[in-house]
Amino acid sequence: MEKTLVVLGGPTASGKTACAIKLAKHFRSEIISADSRQLYRETSIGTAVPAPEELAAVPHHFIHCTSLEDPYNASRFEMDVLEKLKELFRDHDLLFLVGGSGLYIDAVCQGIDDLPAVDQQLRDQLQQRLKQEGLEVLLEELKKLDPKSYERVDRNNHLRVLKALEVSLQTGKPYSSFLSHKKKQRPFRILKAALNMEREKLYDRINMRVELMMEAGLLEEARSVLSYRQLTPMKTVGYREMFRHLDGEISFEEAVDLIQRNTRKFARKQITWFRKNEAYTWFTPDRGDQIIRWIAEV
Repeated sequence: MEKTLVVLGGPTASGKTACAIKLAKHFRSEIISADSRQLYRETSIGTAVPAPEELAAVPHHFIHCTSLEDPYNASRFEMDVLEKLKELFRDHDLLFLVGGSGLYIDAVCQGIDDLPAVDQQLRDQLQQRLKQEGLEVLLEELKKLDPKSYERVDRNNHLRVLKALEVSLQTGKPYSSFLSHKKKQRPFRILKAALNMEREKLYDRINMRVELMMEAGLLEEARSVLSYRQLTPMKTVGYREMFRHLDGEISFEEAVDLIQRNTRKFARKQITWFRKNEAYTWFTPDRGDQIIRWIAEV
């Protein structure tokens, strides 16, 4: 059998974990997590790390494997996962890459461009300018430095804008000049599946998940990582709002409502990301048997 990597993507709270475990059990396989926030040991509740019994059901990789103090990115993830896949494919013909971080999934499946390192001082300066001057001013600067990136960038995503500016300012060359967009060939077959469901049902699941996170102690977890709040992983929905509550800006109830609202918004962005790639075949999370047949037949 040809070595095959099955991607299982989709929005947050769509049931990826339970579905992936069912699939991995059936194929006697293992799971590579493609969640850019579950990598970190210091957080579990706000990142929706699978429960201990779920992690024990089948082998999982790239969960709680690094520290918030150790910078990690999609490029490093690509290298680490490819090395792990080489190892795991010795014993398995089929493996699963599961998560909602589209950039990390794409890094494994088609590669990511090597970008120059950015000086932390420059990064901090741009973060400060973002707070003081606003995103529109930085966008205008990007337009002058790199018109191509300005046209392509998601102008509502300040992290993407900052990345393009960082590289352009650091190197004196347009950020877009470092992007080859060439798909790298992989020594294994890739199948792509994604989960989704009726929008209102997904929103109900998101709202319930947030309530369960609160009961599990998300506020206490946020307090425990307060010293890391300046780091990119802590800009995540859930922690951002809890930090604002701990700062006294908003009430606990307002924070919970914001987390639910922002998580729904994030889920819509994830769906858009996966929809753009026509290679994905879509399923509802209760169709595990159908996915098993699809894998066997494709």
